[in-house]
Amino acid sequence: MNEISTRSRKTAGTSALAARALELVASGRATSRAQLAELLGAAASSVSVAVAQLVEHGLVAEEGTQSSTGGRPRKVLRLGGQDEFAVAADLGGRHARVGVVLPGGELRDVSTVPLVIAEGPQAALTGLAATLEELVERHGRARLRGVGLSLPGPVDTATGRVVQPSRMPGWNRFPVESWLRERFAVPAVADNDANCMAVGEHTAREGRHQQVIMVKTGTAIGAAALVDGRLYRGGTGAAGEITHIRIARGDHVPCSCGNTDCLETVASGAALVRVLREEGVDVSSAEDVVRLATDAHPEANRAVRRAGDYLGQVLAANVNFFNPDAVYLGGILSTVEPFVAAVRSQLYESCHPLVTEHLAIERAVLGADAGLLGAGQFALQRALAQALREVGGAQLDPDRFQTPATP
Repeated sequence: MNEISTRSRKTAGTSALAARALELVASGRATSRAQLAELLGAAASSVSVAVAQLVEHGLVAEEGTQSSTGGRPRKVLRLGGQDEFAVAADLGGRHARVGVVLPGGELRDVSTVPLVIAEGPQAALTGLAATLEELVERHGRARLRGVGLSLPGPVDTATGRVVQPSRMPGWNRFPVESWLRERFAVPAVADNDANCMAVGEHTAREGRHQQVIMVKTGTAIGAAALVDGRLYRGGTGAAGEITHIRIARGDHVPCSCGNTDCLETVASGAALVRVLREEGVDVSSAEDVVRLATDAHPEANRAVRRAGDYLGQVLAANVNFFNPDAVYLGGILSTVEPFVAAVRSQLYESCHPLVTEHLAIERAVLGADAGLLGAGQFALQRALAQALREVGGAQLDPDRFQTPATP
């Protein structure tokens, strides 16, 4: 009886150690067994057992060597199956960015395809799935590990459903994740586009900043926060919802939430289209606004500067409270210099000098691909967490695989 109990405790302990080891390898903090032993504070023999479990299940691979301070060269640990991949898509109002995401953060076969999100989930997802299936067949179905979707609306990550989106008619409470799982028979993740952008951008920058506010400025506006290098979701998963913070301007512009003068009604791409049309300018999309502003159109430039100022006002309160290392600006409006300059100016004007002394205010380095990479990363993380449970019942939050500080 004692022998059985001891064996049971050993198995449970090894599974927990394997989970922690996988997190360190996935985040890049450990690339050898020796580093794992040091960071985990575990005996080399225990680490070897944990690594063997991960290798056996294809979660980790050992290859090559790296220099050491003495003795035998160390084998390098990496996530298993570098030829494994996820397919991902970042949905906009009239198009989707699709591609293949590899475990190390590399993107392949990226393209933009037509998609009308207002057609509803069945029509939009059916067409999108056919495009993703082509990518799967091209790269090998046996190596597919997950599917990720970045959506321009709030997502309940506990259920994988869109919740009361402002510009996605017919999508409310649609079970996006379960639909994708049934179609592709692999783990699937759906998340808000700002969250996906934050994780994608953080991956691309290799964790250079750990306290981050990421803002997506497109047809709509969204935001996300990274705390100690990991996505902060808040109590109900709605952290970063700055869209409906009200601006004191007195024009009483109605918002889809039922209030007036929300940030989205005065600073989003859709708001700029409305404002410019009211001034007699021929525009129909945020892309039109950006094109005119880039060509130094007076009314367009004035409108984007005003929008940047409104966004800066809202961000200033959040930056003063959160004190981040960086504010990243993504989305199509971030490609317009007057918009970015207005945001930056308002932050420096309205925030405490100690808050802005070392604050980086930068455009997303990945541009249009930040959300795509983040969605793919989420899918791979979900697949890793599921595979890890199969090792021995260990439980691990997929968000913990996000890159922490570089040691």
